[in-house]
Amino acid sequence: MADVVKTDLSQKKWYVVRAISGQEKKVKQYIEVEISRLKLNDYVSQVLIPTEKVIQIRNGKKTTKERSFYPGYVLIEAVLAGEVPHVIKNITGVIGFLGETKGGNAVPMRISEVNRILGKVDELVESEGTVSTNYTVGESVKVINGPFNGFNGVIEEVMDDKRKIKVTVKIFGRKTPVELNFGEVELE
Repeated sequence: MADVVKTDLSQKKWYVVRAISGQEKKVKQYIEVEISRLKLNDYVSQVLIPTEKVIQIRNGKKTTKERSFYPGYVLIEAVLAGEVPHVIKNITGVIGFLGETKGGNAVPMRISEVNRILGKVDELVESEGTVSTNYTVGESVKVINGPFNGFNGVIEEVMDDKRKIKVTVKIFGRKTPVELNFGEVELE
């Protein structure tokens, strides 16, 4: 009789699964369903997609979207023993594991990388999100709010970190630089 090899389930490590870009959420869902169906929950404890909130301002309206921080990658905390790697590789949308050689064994992430990514995920959840605007230098805008309401101007500088833009408006026939919040203007 062959000896049954016992797997130490406490030795879970983080691995990167390469997925078809844009299908990370589906891949995560497929992995979770398949692991549950095959009763392999002891082997795979977490499936994560690091995401960030992006606030976009269009026509003076603020919209929040969630964007994958690492497009095409899904993180899993697992013990890759027995049929687990094979099951994960055969899930729709999965390209394979991130490793040193093509088709080779999956290489676990270093603890420092995991902590940095997980720390980043926590940070992004806590933060308000990054602001992405469609404003570029040289575009014409109309001021829709504030003391310069109704004035038209040209964008001189975009300050994403401060959520402001510097616009040159004509006041009494003279070009005057004005600093405005993103919500105070709309593209013409």
